[in-house]
Amino acid sequence: MSARVAVQAPAQDAQVPTTDAPKENIFMFVPNLIGMLIISCLLDALDGYAARSFNQSTKFGAVLDMVTDRCTTTCLLVFLSTAMPRWSMVFQLLISLDFTSHYMHMYATLAMGGSGSSHKNIDAKRSKIMHLYYTNRTVLFVCCALNELFFIALYLLAFSSPYLTPSLLQPTGEGASLQPGSPIMPLKPSTIFSSPWSAGAMEMARANKMDSTVPWILVVISAPVMLFKQWVNVVQIVKASEWLAQGDLADRAKAGLPKKTQ
Repeated sequence: MSARVAVQAPAQDAQVPTTDAPKENIFMFVPNLIGMLIISCLLDALDGYAARSFNQSTKFGAVLDMVTDRCTTTCLLVFLSTAMPRWSMVFQLLISLDFTSHYMHMYATLAMGGSGSSHKNIDAKRSKIMHLYYTNRTVLFVCCALNELFFIALYLLAFSSPYLTPSLLQPTGEGASLQPGSPIMPLKPSTIFSSPWSAGAMEMARANKMDSTVPWILVVISAPVMLFKQWVNVVQIVKASEWLAQGDLADRAKAGLPKKTQ
């Protein structure tokens, strides 16, 4: 027993950093600090650049980058589901697609590529579209920024456009209009809500003062990029599934499966 311990000791010691090595706080690395920001989804290219510049690429940072992006987008989509109940199924589908594609992609990368692999290192032979998305910093930044901008514009339209939120439209006589950009002029909040400081009255007051022209322009500009990003998510699911299935087939072959029938 003592000989066995003596043999294993050097291997264990080799994994422990020497006392002379400077101690580092992974959580305070520059790219990880960027990843902890609320707007980290808009800074995807910046945190990667910082990681390379400061030589601070870490597994924690890779996971944090993906988790914060998913949380930010999900919170926004959850709000849109409550603000636009008619479209809630669409927003729920987008949440499911976003989480599924990134989880499967990350898991496939770790399971098949090894623990040292990065989910952003995509071989063009596997998928040209994913290779372009993850390796071109300009494409990555534009896709992430305009994708979030699309949902932010929808947030603004939830308070200004009767097309998406019919409850904003109130009878105002011949002057009522459904044209995008036309300010909505419903009944005064004081005639509907007992308290002018209630949540409903404040939301209606906000809608009355907000013009929908700019949000509609932002939606039109960002919609193609948002759709492209959703297509990337679909491709991620397909490619990750195929990669995992290949690994399953290889493992089954090593185990002699399927066994030949007599």
